[in-house]
Amino acid sequence: MEKEGKRTRTAKGLAQVLGKYKYVLLVIAAGVICLAWPSAREAVTPEAEISETGSGDGLDSLQQEMEEILGKISGVGQVQVMLTLDRGSESVLAEDTTLSYSGQTQAPDDYNRSSETVVLSKSGSGDNVVVTQEVYPQFRGALVVCEGGGDPAVQLTVTAAVSALTGLGSDRISVVEWQS
Repeated sequence: MEKEGKRTRTAKGLAQVLGKYKYVLLVIAAGVICLAWPSAREAVTPEAEISETGSGDGLDSLQQEMEEILGKISGVGQVQVMLTLDRGSESVLAEDTTLSYSGQTQAPDDYNRSSETVVLSKSGSGDNVVVTQEVYPQFRGALVVCEGGGDPAVQLTVTAAVSALTGLGSDRISVVEWQS
């Protein structure tokens, strides 16, 4: 009987403390969950090999294509385009990950993670990696120098065209007149 009384008093005391500090404990628990939760970038990067391809020939060819297209717009004339990147394009490759641990399942003593890139073997033509995701480049800004750049109508048309092609806002696109 005496043990049951002590348990009851202990449970009531614990309930009072939890009732008094429930919001503080809730905020602490939410903070711990937020810290433990992996961000989207962290979740992808350690488990996938990322190869960067965006700062070389792809950007040059895109700039040349834009120059050709913009040069066909009425009033633009000769044009030159420069694009800057925040991030290049990426290919995320598939990986086969193995996790092994020693000790109990609930509280392992030690664990080991190993990963290998998934490769498809084709007879005679070599090996091909498996791409799980293609990430397109993210542009920082654009500069367009053209003969008609002094005309506000041409500036508006070129800004709209570059915005449509790159996804940049008009505040990150500058259209200026070509120096004669």
